[in-house]
Amino acid sequence: MVLRRDNRAQGPGTPARSEPAARHAADARVGAARHLNMRHMPVWLKVTTAVVSLVLLGGLAFAGYWYFRLQSNISSSALGAGSNKTDSVDDATGRLQILILGSDTRDGKNADYGTADDSKGYGKSDVMMLMDISEDNKRVSVVSFPRDLLVDIPECTDQKTGKKYPARQDVMINEAMGEAGIGCAVDTVNKLTGLEVDHFMMADFNAVKELSNAVGGVEVCISDAVYDPDSRLRLPKGKSQVQGEQALAFLRTRHAFGNGGDLGRIKAQQGFLSSLTRKIKDDGTLSDPVKMLNIADVVTKNLTVDDGLSSVPAMITIGNRLKTIDVGKVAFVAVPTVPAASDPNRLDPAQPAASQLFEALKKDIDLTDPEGKEKPPATPKPSTSPTPTAKPTPTPSVPPYDKSLQLVTVANGSSVPTRTQEIAEALIAGGFTQVGQLEASPVETTMVYYGTDFADVAVDVAALFGIPASRVLPSEGVAGVQVYLGADFASGSKLGKTSVPKDIVNQTAKDATCQTANPELIVQDAAG
Repeated sequence: MVLRRDNRAQGPGTPARSEPAARHAADARVGAARHLNMRHMPVWLKVTTAVVSLVLLGGLAFAGYWYFRLQSNISSSALGAGSNKTDSVDDATGRLQILILGSDTRDGKNADYGTADDSKGYGKSDVMMLMDISEDNKRVSVVSFPRDLLVDIPECTDQKTGKKYPARQDVMINEAMGEAGIGCAVDTVNKLTGLEVDHFMMADFNAVKELSNAVGGVEVCISDAVYDPDSRLRLPKGKSQVQGEQALAFLRTRHAFGNGGDLGRIKAQQGFLSSLTRKIKDDGTLSDPVKMLNIADVVTKNLTVDDGLSSVPAMITIGNRLKTIDVGKVAFVAVPTVPAASDPNRLDPAQPAASQLFEALKKDIDLTDPEGKEKPPATPKPSTSPTPTAKPTPTPSVPPYDKSLQLVTVANGSSVPTRTQEIAEALIAGGFTQVGQLEASPVETTMVYYGTDFADVAVDVAALFGIPASRVLPSEGVAGVQVYLGADFASGSKLGKTSVPKDIVNQTAKDATCQTANPELIVQDAAG
């Protein structure tokens, strides 16, 4: 007797079956059982099984089709043009800065808006906005840069050809991408703001038309009927729905709003984007797969992004973050500007407001509520103790000296040229009218030094700026009091506290605004 593998005894007269033969016999019995089960399965269950199988297969095919279609739509380019990003950010949870550009290239479907000569090289940025998504994902700041803003463009290398272009000074910011590509625009914004852009998105003229059509039009408002022959914008007074060519004209027109300059144009663009944001939110587009696929198809066909954003999952990650943010916390601002000293038709950053804005962005301050006033106050506990008797308000102590006679000098070691004037003005406003200025070497830490018999004055000067007493020291070489500014006090009126320019927010996405028409382009009947 031999022992089989299944541990059952096999007699001498029983022919031995090989292992493959045994498995085949078992499979045959299972197959027969399955066939019997299917033959006796109710018709309705067979139909249901077939339908579910088809739906699953169809769903997979549909999803695969759209994934590869959207992925094939995306064009990408290098993030920078010579500078290397120092660290990577988690797009799903980290704080993000995304540079949004509108290209004025006139090739392909954009040929109706000029010739190739109107946009040489890589073209110019017709629109430039920096979208800053907070790390807690509760707010977004969208900062517009006027096209006429004069900036310093760093040395840039064309990532396609390897050609280097030297740094340039006092150049319009919309020319930054013309020679070395989009990456040079990114490097220029990094240099101007002190921030580090994580991604970029660049769309062309056709993207605006197609997107406005995909959402069924965007509501805009203007104070008077207007016609601009240059952009072909024609609108009646009040509210209108614009899409296609008129949506593009509304965003491109340089003369129809305000005084006909770039700042009126920026406000109109921000009003358009606010209206578009509200419509997408209110219509439930973000939760409607059909609408979202249509919009995604339109956008990706006309979009160039950086290499790090050049996949469908990466773009979905950004979209998922944006859809949860309250529209009242989407703040639209513009870089504060003044007419340029070198050319009144151009713009310079207005100081100290521009530096204060960039510093606030670095510190992730809520521009819609910079003082944190919207935080609900703690509910006071009911008191059972007797109401205390009101104490008289103490009279502020008067210093034993005349502030207007005290010499205070400002030594600017912050590496921010405008800080000297800012601190001098704050001293004068505080009563210290005898203010001098000194050239100083850059330092990290702000200090207050004083000469003989000026200790009490130094303490008051330090208190004016929130400088701690540990940083107030005597110095034999100082006459009066000296405020030596360091890199830690590069903005604001109080050490450690960032000042936000007053009324810096033009509007939020929650606000429905009406643009002021340029008086020179107002017409009696825009329909004519």
